[in-house]
Amino acid sequence: MPGISSTTEVSYADGRILKHAGDGVGVVTFNNPDKRNAMSLEMWEGFGEALTSLRDDETVRVVILRGAGGKAFVSGADISQFEKTRHNAAASEDYARRSAAQRALLADYPKPTIACIQGFCLGGGMQVAMLADIRIAAHGSQFGIPAARLGIAYGYDGLRHLVSLVGPSWARLLMYTGMHIDAAEALRIGLVERLFPEDQLWGETMAIAETISQNAPLAIKAAKITIAEVLKDESRRDMDAVRAIGTACMDSADFREGRQAFMAKRKPQFSGR
Repeated sequence: MPGISSTTEVSYADGRILKHAGDGVGVVTFNNPDKRNAMSLEMWEGFGEALTSLRDDETVRVVILRGAGGKAFVSGADISQFEKTRHNAAASEDYARRSAAQRALLADYPKPTIACIQGFCLGGGMQVAMLADIRIAAHGSQFGIPAARLGIAYGYDGLRHLVSLVGPSWARLLMYTGMHIDAAEALRIGLVERLFPEDQLWGETMAIAETISQNAPLAIKAAKITIAEVLKDESRRDMDAVRAIGTACMDSADFREGRQAFMAKRKPQFSGR
């Protein structure tokens, strides 16, 4: 894999989910390019296994999600499975339950996550991208949620994240029409944070990931926890958690290392403790 000193590749879901880790950066690749990385149930479950493995790897400080093949991040659900897995309300509920566990894992992920998007990012792919902390896209990417064209209710969590990023009016326009928008429009409305030419996307994404991996993990965790609480209704905020992570930062060896490195005008070496 370009730009990352990789450990042995590990595959899940018959090779349709790939995992790398090296230099503090974990990478999960959706590897179903013949179907533009459309997600089957097996891929959802393999995705969860890869995320769990990287979560529990103490050497990994940030995780990138990407699609194989250059044509898509994730183009949505694998429609060919629908007759078997989502043909009515009861089957759809089982599908949602089995895939929701992986989405919940990503939603509550303790490490920073980056969606690196090239090509189509549609439907369930939008849900994955919106659950990541940061979205970085290539020029030429396309975004959309075609639920209205398929007769599918997209679900509360997916729409909550969409509204939080682009606001209710753009959420309505996207959902009511099923339209695709290009990368420039996605940047303008706040669906993605950065936009790069295709040939620079991976290098720029890795540069951001490496910067994050070299910063103090506890300070990043504090930001992640606090921002999550800011987004909740005031009555549901866990201010004790915010105070606890703040105290942990101030008492950490990394805070001492940061101060000493600043005074010595050298690059800090953070341990996450």
